[in-house]
Parts: sequence; C-alpha cells; structure tokens
Amino acid sequence: MEWLITNAVAAFLLPPGSLLLLAAVGALMALRRPRLGRALIALSLVALYALSTPYASDALLRTLEPAPRDPLADKSGQAIVVLGGGSYPSAPEYGRDTVSSYTLARLRYAAHLYRSLKKPVLVTGGAPRGNSTSEAEQMKQVLQQEFQVPVQWSEQDSNNTLENARLSHRLLGAAGVRRVYLVTHAWHMLRARLAFERAGFSVIPAPTQFATRSGVTVLDFLPSAFSLSRSGHFFHEVIGLGWYHLRIAIGR
Repeated sequence: MEWLITNAVAAFLLPPGSLLLLAAVGALMALRRPRLGRALIALSLVALYALSTPYASDALLRTLEPAPRDPLADKSGQAIVVLGGGSYPSAPEYGRDTVSSYTLARLRYAAHLYRSLKKPVLVTGGAPRGNSTSEAEQMKQVLQQEFQVPVQWSEQDSNNTLENARLSHRLLGAAGVRRVYLVTHAWHMLRARLAFERAGFSVIPAPTQFATRSGVTVLDFLPSAFSLSRSGHFFHEVIGLGWYHLRIAIGR
C-alpha cells in the first residue's frame, strides 16, 4: 500500500502530471487574473516541450551520473549486487512474468562484471505491483538461464531502493560481505549509493546505461514521449534524494 500511495503522489509531482496540473491552475486563474493565468499555461507548455526533447532530458540525466570509471580496476569488492528495475508482467511470448528492459540492461552489465571478477552475485527486488513472482526471482532466472551466471543470494521482499539496501545488508552481512559492486542505471546510482552506504556497505559504483550522445542534430530538439519519460527519471531521482536525506535526518 505504501508503494502504491508513494507512486500515486509522484505521478502528480513528475512530468507530465505536474505540468498538466500547472496548466489547470493557470486555466482557473485566468478567470480572475487573465494575464497570470495565460502565463502559467504558457509556462507549462514551454516546459512540456523542453522536457520532451532528447537534448534537455539527456542534459538533466547527466547531472546525476557519476564520472565513468571502470569498476573492474578495483578488485576489492566481495560481491556483485544488482538492483531490480521493474517487471514485464504476464509476458505473452514467455508465458510468465519476466524482467523489464531496464532490469535486463542491469543484468547484462552484471554478467559482464561476473565474467571478469568471478564474484558472487546478489539480486534484489520484491513484487510491489503484486506480481506472482518477485523481480529478484525473475532476475535470477534470466541470469542463470540466459547469461549462465550463478546467483548466490536472492532478496525478494524489498519494494524500493532503501529496502533493497537494508535487506541486502541483512543477507550479505551474515556472510561477512561489506564491500560490493553496485549495479544500476547511471542516473540512479547517486540515490542507490546513498541508500547502500547508509545501510552499512562500502560501495564500488558499477553504473550502466549512461546518457551518451554521438553528436547534436536537429532530432535532439524534436519532442518525443521517450525523452519526456527520461526527464521524469531525473525529477524522480531528485525528489527521491530529497526524501532520503529527510529520512536520514530524522533517523528513519
């Protein structure tokens, strides 16, 4: 229930929900203060256009990403921890729930790390949407069956990154693991690292899927739903970071 409420609130704070809300406020304001109302509507439209362009969305995400460093250069990690990034529920071509494209990207990089490091792997992710299988179980199946990478630990009860960290620490702490390679998207690494270090881990960042670009063209300034979604990732991370810092400050 907490996960559902949190994400429902987030829908109104993130674009396009927040921009539609701003436009609605502008329309109401226009009845009494036409100039202010029109200005708010115009602002919402301009922001909607800007956040829908690849140029803006990539620029925003890059502000969250760590500097690219090869985690393979650091051999001191004791385990590879892979964070779930969502499920593809009731996938008709597989006949079951399986991992989303975001999770698959993380698993691919985790497999790459495993082949070089030969460190044990932990997958973490529950079933916040009520799927029949947890993200961790889906991740384990894909790693073992498709990438031929063994999974030593599977944490299946977490519903968010904070819980990923705390419950993973409970599992790995019992095995004496303190220093981990943390695999997630580059734009998620700042918040994930904060959560895992707060839980007691020493973290070697292993981010994937950076916001790279080969060059700027006119296409980078044309709006797309995909780019608007990526802008949403930025605001989700910023809000999440603020919330995590608040929880840390009050001792939760």
